[in-house]
Amino acid sequence: MAQFTLRSPAKVNLFLSVLNKRSDGYHELASLFQTIDLFDRLSFKSSREDLLTCSHQQLPMDDSNLVFKALQLFRKKSGQHFSVHIHLEKKIPFEAGLGGGSGNAATTLFALNQMIGHRYSIEELQAWSAEIGSDVPFFFSHGTAYCTGRGEKVKNLDPIYIDEPLSIAKPTIGLPTQQVFSCLQLDRLPRRDLITCLNGFYFGHYAFFNDLESAAYTAKPELLNFRNSLLDAGFSKVHMTGSGTAYLCFGHGNLIPSFFHVPITFIRRSNTNWY
Repeated sequence: MAQFTLRSPAKVNLFLSVLNKRSDGYHELASLFQTIDLFDRLSFKSSREDLLTCSHQQLPMDDSNLVFKALQLFRKKSGQHFSVHIHLEKKIPFEAGLGGGSGNAATTLFALNQMIGHRYSIEELQAWSAEIGSDVPFFFSHGTAYCTGRGEKVKNLDPIYIDEPLSIAKPTIGLPTQQVFSCLQLDRLPRRDLITCLNGFYFGHYAFFNDLESAAYTAKPELLNFRNSLLDAGFSKVHMTGSGTAYLCFGHGNLIPSFFHVPITFIRRSNTNWY
């Protein structure tokens, strides 16, 4: 098969609630996920040996990379052992809470399945992908989903529309997810009616919140200064996504050239050429 390239989208968490800590060591979550038009690109072609390359030299290209984990998982599940060269053109910041690595893993599973003639359904790939990471199954959704459990239980939802300019801003610092959860104080988190919060997004009553935000500020206090600088730049509100350090910004604020800052829109798998 000739080389082909797929787009791998980022996501934001419009709300994220941490419910409790599970007996398996993970946390029980409930979150409203949404894909956005910020993409990595992955190119695939048959090869004599496995090769994983990336445009970003700081990203590890060993077996800790979720793309490599997806390759290994696909071989285990399918019994197919062909070699492949995968090149990742990285545009989504990592350690940002934007799901770049998880989306890359989902895209890899989809691409490998395409290379053998789409023998497995999207639903099968989605079920497999939970073994790679909690966010990976979401990237087989339609683009808007309510995710529960560790994040791997995905319920597709109708599109959400926000009539306000949106952008993503991220400081130069990153923050590993594990570090954020280590700072989480479960007993101090507010309890909410999550179904009411969810329904509100379809009636113009937007409840943006993130139970990991205070833990992120404990881990990296300078993040609070970055958040305040975004508000000072004129954005009407800012909302941390995932475990940080990226923020979803609302309204017409000033671009901050010294940081990563791009305008975004919400997207759906059905009306883009995202796989």
